Amino acid sequence: MDFGIGFLTNSVMLPFLDFLYDIVRNYGLAIVLLTVVIKGTLWPLTAGSIRSMRKMQVVQPEMQRQMKLIQEKHKDNPDRLRQETSGLYKEFGNPLAGCLPLLVQMPILFALFATLRGSPFADTVQITNVQIKPATELTEVKAEGVSPVYTIYLSEDSRLRQQVTVSPTSAQVPLGQTLQFKAQQVDGKPFTALKTRYEVVSGQDKARISATGLLETTQTGDATVHVTLPGIASEKGFLFIEQIGRSGVSGKDGIYWDNILLIVFFGVSIYFSQQLTTKNNPNINPQQAQINKITPFIFSGMFIFFPLPAGVLLYMAISNIFQIVQTVLLYREPLPENVQKLIDQQQKKTEGESALPFESKGRRKKRT
Repeated sequence: MDFGIGFLTNSVMLPFLDFLYDIVRNYGLAIVLLTVVIKGTLWPLTAGSIRSMRKMQVVQPEMQRQMKLIQEKHKDNPDRLRQETSGLYKEFGNPLAGCLPLLVQMPILFALFATLRGSPFADTVQITNVQIKPATELTEVKAEGVSPVYTIYLSEDSRLRQQVTVSPTSAQVPLGQTLQFKAQQVDGKPFTALKTRYEVVSGQDKARISATGLLETTQTGDATVHVTLPGIASEKGFLFIEQIGRSGVSGKDGIYWDNILLIVFFGVSIYFSQQLTTKNNPNINPQQAQINKITPFIFSGMFIFFPLPAGVLLYMAISNIFQIVQTVLLYREPLPENVQKLIDQQQKKTEGESALPFESKGRRKKRT
C-alpha cells in the first residue's frame, strides 16, 4: 500500500478539496480555501522556522565569535570541544533547527502540488517517447511500461471518478508497423467515460496518431506522444483567471494575460517577503541583500519557461501572502531573554547611533 505522495494526494488532498468544493461550488475558491487551511495547519511548524531564523539573524555574529574561541581553545581536546559546542547551541540555538519544520512540510507540499496539477483542476498528460527503427534492426514492436494510477474526475460530482492508467510509457517500433496506445481502468476495462486525446508533439514527420490512439510510423527517428486525460475543471475560471487548468503564458489562443498576472503577483510577493526579512536582519551583507532583490525575478521568470497551471500559481501566490502576514506578526513578538540581553549589550556599544532595525517603535521610545 502506498503511504507516500500518492496516498496524501488521493486519500487526503482530493477528498478535502471535494469537501470544500461541495461548500463553495467553485474550484478556484476551493483552492484558495485549501491553501488557507493548509498554511493554518502548518502554522506551528512555519512559526518555529521563522522564529529560529529571526533569532539567528541577531545572535549569529556573537555565536560565530564564541565558536571561534572555543575551537581555538579546545582544538586538542575533541571531547571538550563537543561539550562546549553543545553548550553554545543550547544557549543560542542550532542554526539548522529552522530547517527541520521545512523538511516536515515537504511531503504535504509535494502532495498539494501534485493534486493541483492533475484532475479535476488540469488535464493529466502522460508522455511517451517512441523510437522508430529500420525494419532491418527491429522486427517486432517493443512496448513497455504503465503509467501511475491517475484519479480522473468524470463530472463535478466528486463521487464520479475512475482510476486510470496509460500504456505504454516507452516503445520501440519497426518502420511501417503500428503501436496502439491504451487508456484503461485499473480493472482492465477501456476508459471511455471521457474523450482521451492523443497527439504527436514532436516528430510529426515520423509518425501520426489517430483519435483512437493508433500510432502509424512513416520515417525512422524519435517521436514524442502525449496522451491527455481531460480535467473537467481545467476550463473553469475564477476572478480574473479564465481557466484554472491552463498552463504557460501563451498558446493557440494568444497571450494568457491572466497567467502572466499571476506570475507577476507571485514575484512581487516573493520580493516583499525577502525584503521583510532583509530589513529585519542587522547583519546581512550588501552582496546578500542584492541577491535577495534579484531572486524574485529569477523565480518568477522560471515559470515562463517551465509553465505551471493557473491553479498552482494561484496556490503559490496565496501561500506567499499568508507567509508575509505570518512573518510580520511573528517579528512583533518579544525576543527570548538571552537574545534581548545580547541586543541590549550591542545597543550600549553603539549608543548614540540609530536604533537597531529589528526593534519595535515602542522599544525604541522606551530606550530614549
